[in-house]
Amino acid sequence: MSQLIRVTNEDIAYAEGVLLPEGKTFDENERKTFIRNLETLDLQAVPGSGKTTVLLAKLLILERKLPFDDGAGILVISHTNAAVDEIRSKIQKHCPKLFSYPNFIGTIQRFIDVFLGIPCYTQWKKKKPYRIDNEIYTEQFNFKYPVRLRTSLEKRLGNKYSTFIQEVTVRNNELTHFYTGELKPIPKIGNHTETYLKLVEVKKELLHIGVLNFNDAYTFAKAHIEKFPSVIKLLQKRFGYVFVDEMQDMDEHQYDLLERIFYEEGNSISKYQRIGDKNQSIYNGYAKDKIYWTDREKVLPLSGSHRLTPAIAKVVNNFALLRNEKFEIVGLKEGVLSPRIIKYSDTTIQNVIPKYLSVIKQLQATDAFPKEPKYPIKVIAWNTEWKTEEQSNNPDIVRLVDYYSRFSRAESKIRTDHPSLKGYLYYYDKNKKILESIRDSILNGLLKIIRLEGELNLDGRHFTRRQLLQTIKEKSEIFQNDTYEVFKLNLYNWSIDIIRGESEAVYKSICNYIPEFLAIFKTQIKDSIVFITSNLDVSEKSIDSSVSRNKLKIDELEVEVTSVHSAKGQTHSATLYLESAYRNMHESERLFNQFLGQPFDDKRIRHKESTKISYVGLSRPTNLLCIAIHEDRFSQFLNEINTNDWTIINA
Repeated sequence: MSQLIRVTNEDIAYAEGVLLPEGKTFDENERKTFIRNLETLDLQAVPGSGKTTVLLAKLLILERKLPFDDGAGILVISHTNAAVDEIRSKIQKHCPKLFSYPNFIGTIQRFIDVFLGIPCYTQWKKKKPYRIDNEIYTEQFNFKYPVRLRTSLEKRLGNKYSTFIQEVTVRNNELTHFYTGELKPIPKIGNHTETYLKLVEVKKELLHIGVLNFNDAYTFAKAHIEKFPSVIKLLQKRFGYVFVDEMQDMDEHQYDLLERIFYEEGNSISKYQRIGDKNQSIYNGYAKDKIYWTDREKVLPLSGSHRLTPAIAKVVNNFALLRNEKFEIVGLKEGVLSPRIIKYSDTTIQNVIPKYLSVIKQLQATDAFPKEPKYPIKVIAWNTEWKTEEQSNNPDIVRLVDYYSRFSRAESKIRTDHPSLKGYLYYYDKNKKILESIRDSILNGLLKIIRLEGELNLDGRHFTRRQLLQTIKEKSEIFQNDTYEVFKLNLYNWSIDIIRGESEAVYKSICNYIPEFLAIFKTQIKDSIVFITSNLDVSEKSIDSSVSRNKLKIDELEVEVTSVHSAKGQTHSATLYLESAYRNMHESERLFNQFLGQPFDDKRIRHKESTKISYVGLSRPTNLLCIAIHEDRFSQFLNEINTNDWTIINA
C-alpha cells in the first residue's frame, strides 16, 4: 500500500469518545497496542474483553483516513448477519465512507458469493444464479429427486450421503471442464443405476437453473481462483486492510480460501488481521473438535475481561481448551458474588429455575444484584430436546426440557422456508412491529407454491417476490382487470388478520384464493397439494402464541430459556447453566476436575467438546453465575469442591 497510515493519540481519543462511556479510555498494554497496529497479525481475546469494540475503534480511525491514495478499500468479514448488524448499528452513522465503495462489510458467505461465486457462475452460464440458499436448494432437490430413489441412496451410503451429493457438484463434467480444462469422472456407486443417474440429472438441472446451496458457492469460488489466479491479486489491491472477526468459527474451506486470497503464504500486499477466541469455536449447533486457525508470527492478546468478575473469571479460566503458559482470564468487572451450584434431585428438577430466580430476588433485596439489570437474565443448556421417547423416559440423563417442559427449540429459530403453507403464517419475525415481516412471509409461501408447480419467469428461472408482484401487475394491465389490486388488498388484509391472531382464518382464506392465484399463471393445484394441505409439523407447533414458550416470569423477574449456541456472543446479567446429557454423560461427569479448580488437560474428543461448550456458556454473566447439577453426580464427583469459590444450595 502506497499510503503509510499512523494512528495517533488524537485518533484513539476520538474512537474512545464514540465507543466508550464518558471518562473511560482504552488500556495502553493491550487495547491501544492492537488499535495502533495495522500490520498482518492475530488478536486472541477472552470472553467479554471487548474485541469487537477495539475492532470498531480501528475502523472509526481508518474511516478518517479514507480515501486511501491507491484507491484500496477495507474489508470486514464476520460469520453471522447479527455480527454484521452490530457493526452497522454502532458505527455506520460515523462512517459514511466505510460503508460505501470500495469497502465491503458483510458475512463470509456474502463475500464469497459477491466476489467469487456469483462472478464465476455468471461467466459459466451468462446469467446470475437465481438463489444461493440451503433451504431453497433442499426444497427443490427433494422435490425433483424422487423419495424412493433418495431413500435407496441414503441407505446405501449412510453418513456419506451428504458428502456424495456435494461431490456431484464438484465433479460435474461440464462444470469441471469449463473451469480447469480437464475432465474428471463423476464418482460412481457401483454401476450407473437409476438412482445414481437421476441424482446427477437433478444436480445438473439445479445448477443450470441457478439454484445453489452455500457449499456450491465455495465450489465455484475455488474453481474461479484456479482458472483465473490473477483474481487473488485483484482482491488484494481492492482491499488493503482485511479484518476477519470470529475467526474461530470459520470452517476449513472458508479458512483456506481466506488464507489463499489474503495471506498468500506471506506474500499478500493486504494487511490481514484475524480476530477471535479459539476457545469459543462452537457454531452451527456443534463444538468443533478441530481448529484450522493456526497462529501468525505475531499474536496480540486481550486477556482482561470487562464482563467477568474475578470470581467468575476464576471458574471460566479452568474450562479453556487451548492455552499457553501465559493464558489467563483476568476478571475486571467489579463484583463479589461467588458462583452458585444448585443441587437438584429427580423430584426437584423442575424447581431449579424458580430457585434461581428466588436467589436473584434475595440478592436484589440486599442490593447485591441490580434491581434493574442492564442485561437479560437467562437460563441455558447445551442439549435441549430429546429425539426419542425412550431417551426422554430415561431418568439417568437430562436435557433442558426436563427442567422446563414448555421449552421449544423451534420457537427460537426464524426460518425463511417451511414444509407447510401454515408455517409461513405462524413463523415470521415477531420482533418486527411492522406488516412487512408478515407480508414477506406470505409472499414466500405463495412463491413456494408456484415453484412446486414448476412455474418459471421469462428468463426460465424461479420468481423473486419483486418479480411475482411485477408479473401480476403487468398481466392485470394487459387484460385490464383488477387482479393486481385484489392481490395487494388480500396481502394487506391477511397481514392485519395475522397480527390480530386470526392465523387459521387467514390460512382458509389463502387456500380459497390459491386456484385464482394459480390461474394467473395458467396452472392449477397439482404438485403443491401436500404443501398446501399439510398441518404444522412437530417442530412448528405452538408458534401461534403471543407469549413466548421460552420465557417465564416469576415475581416480576423475566427469564429466557435457550441453548448455549443461541447465547454465544451475548452478555447476561445472570446466567443459569443447566447440565445436560451429551452421549449419555453430563458436564459434571466429564469436567469434574475443572469444577474442582484444575485447568482442562484431556485428550478425549467428547471431553474437549464438553469443555468448549461450558467455556462459552459459563462466560456469559456480568453479576451472577449459577450451575444446576444433580445431587447424585455432585456427591460422586464434586464432594470436595472448594466452598470458598462456590456457594452450594438446594433446589
